[in-house]
Amino acid sequence: MNELAANIDTELLQEKLIRQLTSSVSKYLDADQVADVRRAYRFGAKAHEGQFRLSGEAYICHPLSVAIILADMRMDANGIMAAILHDVIEDTEISKLALIDEFDEAVAELVDGVSKLTQLDCKSRAEAQAENVRKMFLAMARDLRVIMVKLADRVHNMRTLGVMPANKKRRIARETLEIYAPLASRLGMNQIRIELENHGFSAMYPMRYRILEEAVRKARGNRKEIIATTEAAIKKRLIDALISCDVTGREKHTYSIYNKMLNKGVSFSEVFDVYGFRIIAEEPDDCYRVLGVMHTLYKPVPGRFKDYIALPKANGYQSLHTVLIGPYGLLLEIQIRTGEMHRMAESGIAAHWLYKGDDDSDTTNTQVHANEWLRDLLEIQKTAGDSLEFIDNLKVDLFPQQVYVFTPKGSIVKLPRGAAIVDFAYAVHTDIGNSCVSARVDKCLAPLQTKLENGQAVEIITAEWARPNPVWLKFVVTAKARAAIRAYLRNFKRKEAIGLGHRLLDKELGAKGLRLDDIPQERIFNALEIMEYSSLDELCESIGLGNRMPFLVAKRLYDDGASDSTDSERASFSPLVIKGTEDMVVNLAKCCRPLPGDPIIGFFNPGKGIVIHLSECKNGRLNGRKNTSWLDVEWDENVAGEFSVEVRLEVKNQRGTLATVASTISGLDSNIETVSIREQDDQISLDFITFTVKNRVHLANIMRELRKLSTVLKLSRVRA
Repeated sequence: MNELAANIDTELLQEKLIRQLTSSVSKYLDADQVADVRRAYRFGAKAHEGQFRLSGEAYICHPLSVAIILADMRMDANGIMAAILHDVIEDTEISKLALIDEFDEAVAELVDGVSKLTQLDCKSRAEAQAENVRKMFLAMARDLRVIMVKLADRVHNMRTLGVMPANKKRRIARETLEIYAPLASRLGMNQIRIELENHGFSAMYPMRYRILEEAVRKARGNRKEIIATTEAAIKKRLIDALISCDVTGREKHTYSIYNKMLNKGVSFSEVFDVYGFRIIAEEPDDCYRVLGVMHTLYKPVPGRFKDYIALPKANGYQSLHTVLIGPYGLLLEIQIRTGEMHRMAESGIAAHWLYKGDDDSDTTNTQVHANEWLRDLLEIQKTAGDSLEFIDNLKVDLFPQQVYVFTPKGSIVKLPRGAAIVDFAYAVHTDIGNSCVSARVDKCLAPLQTKLENGQAVEIITAEWARPNPVWLKFVVTAKARAAIRAYLRNFKRKEAIGLGHRLLDKELGAKGLRLDDIPQERIFNALEIMEYSSLDELCESIGLGNRMPFLVAKRLYDDGASDSTDSERASFSPLVIKGTEDMVVNLAKCCRPLPGDPIIGFFNPGKGIVIHLSECKNGRLNGRKNTSWLDVEWDENVAGEFSVEVRLEVKNQRGTLATVASTISGLDSNIETVSIREQDDQISLDFITFTVKNRVHLANIMRELRKLSTVLKLSRVRA
């Protein structure tokens, strides 16, 4: 009996939802399109027959609810049908081809774009989730309706999250707060963002949510009179100025209050004592007139004015923001915008469907902003090493607080707050970023890590020989710059690894009087097949990165019976020559900092290449005893570049000693990298200084000059 009642209840719910959806879409779709929507419902209901949600309702109720959310945004017929069918590929036996046959390719493409990837070869849940988000963005770049369906899907899932287990609830809430709510914000969909944030917050931190909600409820009663009085004063002053406007008080939502408390380290009362008002004017010119009236009514807070009308946000958002000191010394946050700007602020790209038929120049503008951002994301995903890296870049890009800087020709470039000169260079063009060496900010030379401020003019200085530095990854903040730097370094490292692997293989083959070019192609192909490599470059890269021992590979190439079990045998004792230019795959150990001219030894570090130690280094000798993956190395006679060395000094602890030491070092064509004072008393200071030299002779000259200083008592090179 209970089962029968449950079936009747779920059928009634389905009927109620399809009636609600039909009523909603009938207001703006023609009869044939409404019939297509009902046909999609029947198809989806049959496909999901026998499937139920954890709440007990028939599964088809979920896609119907998603479609209703989109119908309220006046989504077109294909978008509504895709919402109804969005889970059939993932959760039923229905294929994409079947959808094409039943409906059309446009609907099938939308459904496929929203569907998760199945049978992914991923190492972890995080990687699988990242790959799903990556796929969604690729589909979204082709058709913005994909993200509309996905966001509506997420909204309904968050509304019905209560039946989920606690751990799954927190995981979904975290993903919502980290990806989907910021994404809604980035696309200008403010109402969707607020709902996702509040649902995500309540699921992620239920206790904090309840406490804040209760605090808001208790404090709200005391605010009504203040809001009403202030609103009346604003309206009266605007009427006196003959400006027609709508004025409304607004209240921060719970997650916004929590974020401000968290990020600014302030109490609830400090956040809640800020009163918000929104003024809707008729024309953009009126917005600036209203601003003037507000600044005469109440005193503005310096530094808290933002003009997003002249300089819109990346998602197309336009408004004037100012903070005033109101009655009783209370802070008033004022937003001033036109009706068109307001609907764009609330609906974002959804306004394209919601207000279709009106003057859609603003909606087109927002879509242009969204498409520009998506093009940047497509460029980033092409260079991302994997889906997790793409998600990291995406998260960086979803939380922008912008600054506006100018190119030498006066064009405006928008960057996130905290962006450095390198971010600007990559924003202009990837090739400029890859080859930048310096910059002029407001006509003054500035280092590349300089953080940019609003209104600065930036000119990038490039050089043909320049290339990205791994250190840049520590200070760049834009996803585009981070992805481009990683991609360049990854490719550069691969080229270096292939070159080093080729040299190592030639060195080992040299013991038999052979070179790699002398080995028959058939034998190379056989060896590649046995070792499971697709090309000789891939094998050489693996050798250069230390993942394969060169003497074992060489043995396999000249001896068909070779096997990896003979790893104690060495094919050659001729040393590998180190030229000093193998930045990415030959690393100089920081424990002993070997210099050209020093006796050295190398060790394979799997995945990274070769690490070079001094022969006398304790760490090197320890590795030699533990490890068979060492090799003989020696410096090339004509080594190029600069090398770091660390020196230990005991100096008199008196004023000017360190300055004298530093000027002596820099005067001998050396650059100081770090200075560390380890011990100090009234008489003596023990200092460690790291600086660059060209070779041992250069170091000897510097140490000779340092010993001449009367303040230097002892001096020695740190070798371990």
